Amino acid sequence: MKSRFETQRAGESLAGESLMDPTRTRLVALAAERGVSLSALSGLLGRNAAYLQQFVRKGSPRKLEENDRRTLAEFFGVDEAELGAPPRETVVTVGAVAPARGADWADIPRLPLGASAGPGTVAHDAPPVDRLRFSGRWLRQQGLDPAMLSVIEVEGDSMDPTLRDGDEILVDRSPRALRSGLHVIRLDDVLLVKRLEPGSAGTLQIISDNPAYPRLERARADVVVIGRVVWKGGRI
Repeated sequence: MKSRFETQRAGESLAGESLMDPTRTRLVALAAERGVSLSALSGLLGRNAAYLQQFVRKGSPRKLEENDRRTLAEFFGVDEAELGAPPRETVVTVGAVAPARGADWADIPRLPLGASAGPGTVAHDAPPVDRLRFSGRWLRQQGLDPAMLSVIEVEGDSMDPTLRDGDEILVDRSPRALRSGLHVIRLDDVLLVKRLEPGSAGTLQIISDNPAYPRLERARADVVVIGRVVWKGGRI
């Protein structure tokens, strides 16, 4: 005979399973196939880390918003119908050009944060203002996970000529061993984009490519590395 505690747990389990409709089940399966967590996918959508976990386990929200569903479908390379989109009517027009099949794109969130290449700006967490689209194939060739990427704008001139004021950079937040190169860092609660090189006795050299700015040396513990800069774009 089951105890009241066991009966309660069984009821909770059944309640959880009842929420796993085909859309939620498919989302969990797709995430497992790609080896990406629901929290990382929530970040891709510009949501809080628990957003998709609550959608799957608690049924809140009841269904995915259209923009979120489209972003996830493009990330996984599946039809939106697999994630709960209503079926679309098929219209055949003589002489019409069929849409490209197997489109492979990843929409990377553009964050309204300026990574200062000058005196520095204070960073505040904020939802993305929009998204910048990259080829999923190109990202895979570079060994990049879309769920760990974000785009931010460079502010200031301390990284001239490598990075100019107004350039946009793609930042990879994947946990990796630190190596020399361009990184977005937080130093003294200020978000910066700088070149990092190992220093002596557990320090980091924080370098501006513009020679008008001095080189800094700080203890490794004082520098929070947000991510590595893996691409840049800007106006000609």
